[in-house]
Amino acid sequence: MTSLELACEVAKLLDRKKAADILALEIKDLTTIGDYFVIASAGSTTQVKALADEVEEQLSKLGYEPRRREGYQSAQWILLDYYDVIVHIFYKETREFYSLERLWADAPRVNLEGILTED
Repeated sequence: MTSLELACEVAKLLDRKKAADILALEIKDLTTIGDYFVIASAGSTTQVKALADEVEEQLSKLGYEPRRREGYQSAQWILLDYYDVIVHIFYKETREFYSLERLWADAPRVNLEGILTED
């Protein structure tokens, strides 16, 4: 699976678990830390953990294990590092505060049309 396919799979998993404001940014031409960010929001810290657990469980079934997992205790912002794909799951207010989309404004957005359900 390519890094783009993995990012899209993560977006699908998050969407199925009712994550909000899901987007993917292509960062490979801007940094060496990875190829894509997948960013999503949740309405509670319980949902933040549930989303992270779902991504880890489902990707593990596909043979992918995160290199690192950060923020699980506080569940304000959980980061799952899958080498080329870095998943950021935010509590809604925390996402607004850190505003990764603004910090990475130069990164092209991945078209997730047809991947995410329309609400």
